[in-house]
Amino acid sequence: MCELKVGDIGEKELLKRLQRFCPLEIVGDDGAVMAIQPGQLLVVTTDVLVNEVHFSDRTTTPEDAGWRAAAANLSDLAAMGALPLGITVGLGLKSDVSVSWTERLYQGMTSCLQQYDTSIVGGDVCRSQVITLAITAFGQVHPSRVIRRSTAHVGDAIVVTGVHGASRAGLELLLHPEVGQNLSNAERAALILAHQRPQPRLDVLPLLWEVLGIKESLSRPSAPYYRVAGMDSSDGLADALVQICQASGVGAKIEQSQIPVPAALKNWVPSSPALEWALYGGEDFELVLCLPPDLATVLVQKLGNDAAIVGTITPNLEVQLSDKTGKNPDQVLTLSRGFQHF
Repeated sequence: MCELKVGDIGEKELLKRLQRFCPLEIVGDDGAVMAIQPGQLLVVTTDVLVNEVHFSDRTTTPEDAGWRAAAANLSDLAAMGALPLGITVGLGLKSDVSVSWTERLYQGMTSCLQQYDTSIVGGDVCRSQVITLAITAFGQVHPSRVIRRSTAHVGDAIVVTGVHGASRAGLELLLHPEVGQNLSNAERAALILAHQRPQPRLDVLPLLWEVLGIKESLSRPSAPYYRVAGMDSSDGLADALVQICQASGVGAKIEQSQIPVPAALKNWVPSSPALEWALYGGEDFELVLCLPPDLATVLVQKLGNDAAIVGTITPNLEVQLSDKTGKNPDQVLTLSRGFQHF
C-alpha cells in the first residue's frame, strides 16, 4: 500500500490536517490574536531550519526534528528572560514528502511545546525543493527581567547552567554507531537524547528572578533590581562567551577545568576533543549568564545539576581560556572555529 504524499492531498487539506496541532480558537484567520498582559514586553525570535543542515533522517526521526526546532526557539526566548506565548511555523515541502512524516514533525513540535503550556498558533506551507522549517516564536517578559548580551560588567562571574558537549557527543554516536564501545547503554542513550531532544532552560528563569530579588506586581517590579547579561549556547559555549563580551565591550577569563562536561564524555574521549566539543560543538541549549559573583554563587547552588561558574568578566577585550594545572597553554576563544553557515 502506497503511503499518502503531500502532493496527493494538496495545500488546503494539508493545512486542515496540521491545524489539528493548533488551538482552534486561535487559528483560522489571517493572523493570530494573542493577549499581552499590562507591563509586559513582546519578544519575537525566528529560526530557519533546513534538511541536511539542521536535521537529517540519519540522526533524527520526524518527531525529533520537530522537537529540536521548537526547543531552539524556546531557548532563544529563555535567553531573553521571556516566557513563551506561542509559535508560528512556515513549512517548505517537496510534493513527494509523506503526509505521515509531516504530521510526525508537528507532533514532535507540540510534544516539546506542551511542556511549557505553549502552542502552534499559525503558519504557512509551500512547495520547496528542500524541506525547510521556519519558526517564529513569541514570548513575553517584564521590563525588569529582560536579559541582554550587552550588559556584562567587569568583575561579573560567568555562569553556565549545565554541561556542554553532550549534544555533539550524541551526534557522533548517531553518525558512527561503532564508536564509544566503553559507554554503558544508559550513557549512550543519555548522550543521544541530548542531541535529539534538547531541553530549553526556561526552568532557570524563576530561580534567576528569585536570586536577583525581582518580583513582579503588574507593571512595576519590586526593588532591589540587579542586572544580568547573557544568551544561550546553541551555537557553542565559545560563541556565547565571545558574543556577550563583544556586545558588552569587555573580555573574559575562563578556567578550563570549571567547564562542566558529561561524565560519560570524560570516560570516552581524551580531554582535548572533549573540550573542543564543549566549546564549539553547539546545540546544548544551556544559558550563559553574567552577574555579580555573590549572586552567581547562590544561583549555581540553587540550580545544581552541573551548573557552574566558569570564569570572570575582565576589561581586556579578549576571551582567554586558561588551564590552572599548566598542562595546556592559554588560548583565545574566537567565533571562527564554531559552526558557520557561510
